[in-house]
Amino acid sequence: MKIVTLRPDQFDKFANKHRYRNFYQTSSYAKSMLRFGYSVHFLGFVNSKNSLIGATFIAYKEVFMSNKIAYAPRGILFDFNDSSEVRKLVEKLKQVLGKQGFMLLRMDPYIPISIRSCEGNIININNQEDLIMENLAASGFEYKGKNLYFENEKPRWEALVLLNKPAEMIFESFDKRTRNKIRKSSNSGLEIYKDKEQNIKPLFEFIKKDEKKPFAYYQELCKSFKDDFEVYYAKINPESFVINSRKTYEQEILNNEQLAEQIQLYDIKDKERNNILNKKMESDKLMTVYKNHMLMATELLKKYPQGIIVGGAIVINYDNAAYILVEGFNEEYSTLNSNYLIKWQIILDSIAKQFKYVNLGAISGNFKEDNKYSGLNEAKLGFNAVVSEYIGEFDIILNNFSYNLFKNFSKNK
Repeated sequence: MKIVTLRPDQFDKFANKHRYRNFYQTSSYAKSMLRFGYSVHFLGFVNSKNSLIGATFIAYKEVFMSNKIAYAPRGILFDFNDSSEVRKLVEKLKQVLGKQGFMLLRMDPYIPISIRSCEGNIININNQEDLIMENLAASGFEYKGKNLYFENEKPRWEALVLLNKPAEMIFESFDKRTRNKIRKSSNSGLEIYKDKEQNIKPLFEFIKKDEKKPFAYYQELCKSFKDDFEVYYAKINPESFVINSRKTYEQEILNNEQLAEQIQLYDIKDKERNNILNKKMESDKLMTVYKNHMLMATELLKKYPQGIIVGGAIVINYDNAAYILVEGFNEEYSTLNSNYLIKWQIILDSIAKQFKYVNLGAISGNFKEDNKYSGLNEAKLGFNAVVSEYIGEFDIILNNFSYNLFKNFSKNK
């Protein structure tokens, strides 16, 4: 085996046919990292018959005395089932990259090891997982552990909505809370649109507090992916909001009064009375929410007669699928559930494009209700999403001397 340098188009040609292809392992994503201050190499792995059997691009910066740590986003595109070839791969990586000042290579292959239901139950497993793990370990890759939450670089758990049914059936498959939030959001006067100018500034205002990546990162992705980069926004139409919120509030008043009358028809010990009482208590809460919406709508009409953006999302389209890269909303208007309505619009648009699925992005691998990320999970798994669990992160030390020196320097510093 030997390592060769590939042109971007050669790399894309190989990557586009690979079983574990992903938009991170594309020349478009490499361009964005290049513009963001990283150096990039496109590498090919050629066998004795001079056939290309693997490829990756690595991004890196100098970190210590001209030494570098490389990262292969979403992994090297390679057959990790073949132990002999994996050993040869590592030998060449150490031989070539190790001598070029690379201390360590990190990768997180886009290899699914299980598909689970939205409840976390296993639907399917990759029966090659143990073999792949053994081959990587035997070749010197250090496994960073099965993290139930989030890895260093990319998520290990993602929620996918399959688009294998008509839109009506897909909507009915969502859990009740999700359906209700979409309906209420739509009835609140929210309008979803795609920004033709691909302006990401309003969205970044919603996410910058918790987002580790700077504004320039998304700007570069926009330049690199061009028409495959889409920006969605949820905007309040104040006039519609005033009309709909008043109508919704008045309807809930009637419902509340009817429930109050029904309670009087039953004996205090009757089970049906308790059921109605619970509905009445829920209605009381809704009346408060809807009344606040009415007040909010009136203020918005005065302050923002042309409307106001309250939520947004960035989508990258790749390989017949839509990937929600990031989403956010204005906390002041969180009760409008704009993030739910935006996802539903992305799903509708993806159905129209005849895509296979929508990737809603990262979730936690802990499916218990007391999980600290349960809110994140609910906002995605409620769309009857299936969960793809990936194999995780691996590090390989390419130059022991430089890496140990770097570790000791970092520790002392």
